[in-house]
Amino acid sequence: MSTEHYFSEDPQAPLRKTPLTLTLRGHTVTMESASGTFSPGHLDTGTAVLLKYAPHLPETGTFLDLGCGWGPLTLALALESPDASVWGVDVNERALQVATDNAANAHLGSISFATPEDVPSDLLFDVIWSNPPIRVGKKELHSLLAQWLPRLTPEGEAWLVVAKKLGADSLQEWIAGGGAGDFDASRFETSRGFRVIRVSRRSS
Repeated sequence: MSTEHYFSEDPQAPLRKTPLTLTLRGHTVTMESASGTFSPGHLDTGTAVLLKYAPHLPETGTFLDLGCGWGPLTLALALESPDASVWGVDVNERALQVATDNAANAHLGSISFATPEDVPSDLLFDVIWSNPPIRVGKKELHSLLAQWLPRLTPEGEAWLVVAKKLGADSLQEWIAGGGAGDFDASRFETSRGFRVIRVSRRSS
């Protein structure tokens, strides 16, 4: 069995694509998932929970899907708010390529896909959605969130979905305790074993 993980930068497993027809926030699209990426072959439960419970998006702004994989959350952001500028960020080059193809096939020109180092350093985000890569380990996960949560605009919000059994509550406590900066973190919803966590800048 391969020990390669979906957060590998350059997956070596043979490329196998799976066509999927998905309904994302009321919009039906045909996409492809790919081997060597997160959740090949199907929409994972956590992503489905976030799609269901994250609140309605602003019509405009700059949005981020952190850890975008093959792009279901990224496309959902762009479909719901076609006038927004949407970024999908991942370290997995195969995931970025498949996500780019999915966006092109859906005729969504408002999406930019990039590795973390290719995102302009001064870019701030009004909305961050993320099904974060929990299995990278706590240290790497904390480093990831400490890098990206501070890039929220003053009124911006992040919406994270994390499995309860994989430490959702302790992650919420870490964020609320200042681990990633001066943020509030609250449990917004629980469904199918997952927590949806809302993160915003702490009121002064």
